[in-house]
Amino acid sequence: MPTEAGRTRRPDADCPVEVALSAISGRWTTLVLRELMHGPSSFGDLAARLPEISPKVLTERLHGLRADGLVDRERLTGFPVRTRYALSPAGEALRPLLTELYRTGERLQRRR
Repeated sequence: MPTEAGRTRRPDADCPVEVALSAISGRWTTLVLRELMHGPSSFGDLAARLPEISPKVLTERLHGLRADGLVDRERLTGFPVRTRYALSPAGEALRPLLTELYRTGERLQRRR
């Protein structure tokens, strides 16, 4: 581990690895983040690109990601009022992690 913070004797919520894994945990979370990596999106755009997710779950994931500081929400002026979601700087920091997890998953799939 790069620092002593990662040298825990048991799973610890303050371990940097646990913090990173917690940020992307939850069903659909990685897919919502993936879609936002392409740029800001409205709720409707996200729902259209993830047709299997229920509106309730999408709302919960966006709320949780906002609460964790990974996603920003912007209300756009005009009528009707529109809302746009985008990765925050902290959310952007997850890009290399998600990319590497994807690459690792591909390598593991080839081993089967």
